[in-house]
Amino acid sequence: MNEVLLKVENLSKIYRSGIAAGGVTTAVDNANFEIKPAEIVALVGESGSGKTTLGKLILRLIKPSLGKIIYNGIDISKLKGRRLVEYYRHVQGVFQDPFSSFNPIFKVDRVFDLIFDSYLKEMKQKKRELIANALEKVMLNPDDVFGKYPHQMSGGQLQRILIARTLLLDTKLLIADEIISMLDASVRVDVLNTLGKLKDENKISVIFVTHDLSLGYYISDTTMIMYKGNIVEMGDTEKVYSNPLHPYTRMLLSVVPTVDRKWEKKKEEELFSLFESGKRRIWNGCPYYDRCPLAMEVCQKKPSLLEIESGHKVACYAAIQSKGSKAEKTFSSENEK
Repeated sequence: MNEVLLKVENLSKIYRSGIAAGGVTTAVDNANFEIKPAEIVALVGESGSGKTTLGKLILRLIKPSLGKIIYNGIDISKLKGRRLVEYYRHVQGVFQDPFSSFNPIFKVDRVFDLIFDSYLKEMKQKKRELIANALEKVMLNPDDVFGKYPHQMSGGQLQRILIARTLLLDTKLLIADEIISMLDASVRVDVLNTLGKLKDENKISVIFVTHDLSLGYYISDTTMIMYKGNIVEMGDTEKVYSNPLHPYTRMLLSVVPTVDRKWEKKKEEELFSLFESGKRRIWNGCPYYDRCPLAMEVCQKKPSLLEIESGHKVACYAAIQSKGSKAEKTFSSENEK
């Protein structure tokens, strides 16, 4: 088995708008990372940080402006015809709103019928058996699913049906984009446990897109923090959460509510100061410059994502200087350029 399932190299997505395309929005900015087989990666960030765009790029729903996405050693932009169909047998997505994935006038069975019509024509004789096995893997009783309409199912059940659909295709990588944000708290853990079970038993890798750090911590092996299209920190989940290095990561963790701590007015004022530092935005510099309490003159030049400790990277000059790690040499050489 290839040690790297998916590799993203210098990936960017730039949208142009306005008269003569004068307006530019960089939704994903020079992303670089790898995903291994049977690994769950939490992609965390606030709304508008580029998480969903990154997932759509991997699913080839939109084209990248720059960079490559390499799956099992193959650049997916070169895939056509049968090779592209084969890619979608292994790479699938499940999205935020499960209800929008079903046509209300058809029974839920139809999402499975479409899979067999497009990908598994030679296996239609075993269709019901294969669907039943997939449903059982996501902890659903097939008898409670077959013949039902979407309005007869809960959001959690519909979401697990969509996950079961991907299992019919020998999925190796699942893009799970905010798949539990619309579900009740009591149902969320069931869906997360389903993903964990699929990773352990089916060796499926998952990119778990979320804005909720607590959910990312619960399910993931690796965490990537995104801000304004940039991956500002990434690494082993335990290391990122126990030793957050980027000021943005620290801010996100500080606003996670806990049942044993009452929200205080003083805390609110401290957090507000992090959102409004009074600095002007530097377009070619650190994306967090205008909100960062640790911003320095050197931050007007965009930092690279550098390894601070084994399995832990950050794009922040202040963090690199304070750690005094091997990345310090890289920081010094970059600063001299």
